[in-house]
Amino acid sequence: MNLSSTRLFPLLLMLTLALLTFWLERLTREEPAAQAPRRHDPDFIVEGFLLTEFGTDGKPVTTLSAAKMTHYPDDGSTELVAPRAVQTRPEEPRLRLSAERGTLTQDGNELLLFDNVMLLRDNVAGGEEARLRTDFLHLVSPRSLVRTDREVEFTAPGRALRARGMEYDNRTGQLVLHAQVRGTYEAKLP
Repeated sequence: MNLSSTRLFPLLLMLTLALLTFWLERLTREEPAAQAPRRHDPDFIVEGFLLTEFGTDGKPVTTLSAAKMTHYPDDGSTELVAPRAVQTRPEEPRLRLSAERGTLTQDGNELLLFDNVMLLRDNVAGGEEARLRTDFLHLVSPRSLVRTDREVEFTAPGRALRARGMEYDNRTGQLVLHAQVRGTYEAKLP
């Protein structure tokens, strides 16, 4: 069998085209893209934010305001600048909270307050209010519960308490101080 260049040329051309096609297919094959890091970009920003929760009777139960609110869709977090919260539930003393910054959980039921946190609680009997200062406070709004694991200073007429960590239930009025408790109490004279 005699292989001439005219017979061999189409075979070499087909082999070259097959190799070129194989090489191009491998070159353009989509590699699984590496997971791009999730970006933490806000989807909306509100200046002069105000949120009011109403009870079944139509009266305000909780009011949350902030100078600026920023929402992030990647984790559902909401950051607040200069947050202020007022909780006025029936049968409970009114609570007023303020801080330099805060974070609202995705479901909106918990508020984390940071830096120069102040809690004011009205006295049920109409007397003077109680004040609580700390650097961090966690409010669980549906349970009327506030807690912290940081230094806290509690002052009320005739008494002052300092401790590391506390939990306060506004429904029952129970204040639990966790560690390093120090206090003063002024007895009323008859």
